[in-house]
Amino acid sequence: MSDRWFVRLARDIRINRHVYIMLLPIVIYYVVFHYGPMYGLQIAFKDYSPARGFLGSSWAGFKHFEEFFGSMFFLRILGNTLLLSLYSLLFFFPAGIILALLLNELRSERLRRAVQTISYMPHFVSLVVIVGILFDFLARDGLINQLIASLGIEPIPFMRAAEWFRTIYVGSDIWQNVGWSSIIYLAAISNVNPSLYEAARMDGAGRLKQIWYVTLPGIMPTVTIMLILFIGKFMTVGFEKIILMYNPVIYETADVIQTYVYRKGILEANFSYSAAVGLFNAAISFLLLVLANTVAKRLGETKLW
Repeated sequence: MSDRWFVRLARDIRINRHVYIMLLPIVIYYVVFHYGPMYGLQIAFKDYSPARGFLGSSWAGFKHFEEFFGSMFFLRILGNTLLLSLYSLLFFFPAGIILALLLNELRSERLRRAVQTISYMPHFVSLVVIVGILFDFLARDGLINQLIASLGIEPIPFMRAAEWFRTIYVGSDIWQNVGWSSIIYLAAISNVNPSLYEAARMDGAGRLKQIWYVTLPGIMPTVTIMLILFIGKFMTVGFEKIILMYNPVIYETADVIQTYVYRKGILEANFSYSAAVGLFNAAISFLLLVLANTVAKRLGETKLW
C-alpha cells in the first residue's frame, strides 16, 4: 500500500511539477521558521542557560508552568487575552462580511471601486504609523480632545485610560483591516448562482430578503472556514500594536499573554518561563482550533479537515 502511495505521489509531482516548484518556497519557509524552532520548546521544561545550551541546561519539569498558573498576573492576562479576542470576534469578524454585502449591493461600479480602494488602503499602512495616528487624534492634546475642549468638555486621556483601550484597539483594527478582510467574501459572493436571485425576485423577495435567503447561505461555507481559522488564532492577539500603544497605566486591560511573554523573555531574559507561557498559549489555540473544526463538522459539511 505504501509503495503504491509513493508511486502515485511521484507521478503527481512529475505531472504538476511547476505547481510544486511554486509551493516549495512556502514549504521551506514553514519548515525553517515554524517547525524548526519547535525544537527549542524543550526550554519550557528546563532552567535554560544560553551558556549551557539546550542539552546542557538542567531539567525543571513543570516548574515554570506551576509558577505561571500561581502568578498574580495569570488571571489578568488570560482574561485580557480572552476579552480582547472575544471583542474582535464579535465586532471585527462580522465587519468584513457586512462590508462585502454592502459593496455587492452597490449598482455604481465607479462608486464600488472607490469605496473598495479607500477601505483597502489602511491595510498597507505600517502599524507604527497607525499607532502614531491614534496618538495624534486621541492623546490628551490630540485633535479629538481639542474638539471636545472647544465644546467646553473636559479632555479625556484616551491613550492613558485603561477603560478605553479595548475600544481603541478593536476600532482601529476594524478601520485598518475591514476592507482587506472583505475581499474573500466578495469573491465568494461572486460565485453565487445568479439564477437564485432571479428566482427570489420572482417570488417577491426584496433586496434584504435576497441577502438573507440567497447571499448569506451561498457564502456560508466560506464564512465557516474563516471563522474556524479566526478561532484558531483566538489567543494570538496582535501584540505588536499593543506594545506600541500600551504603558504601565493601562496594563490592567492591555496586558495580554504575548506581551507578558515579551516582557519576561526579551526584557527580563527569563527564557524558560516565557517559553512555558508561550507553549500554554499555543496549546490553548490548538485546542480551540480542533474544537471549532469538530463543531463545524458536526453541524454541517464545511470543515478544515
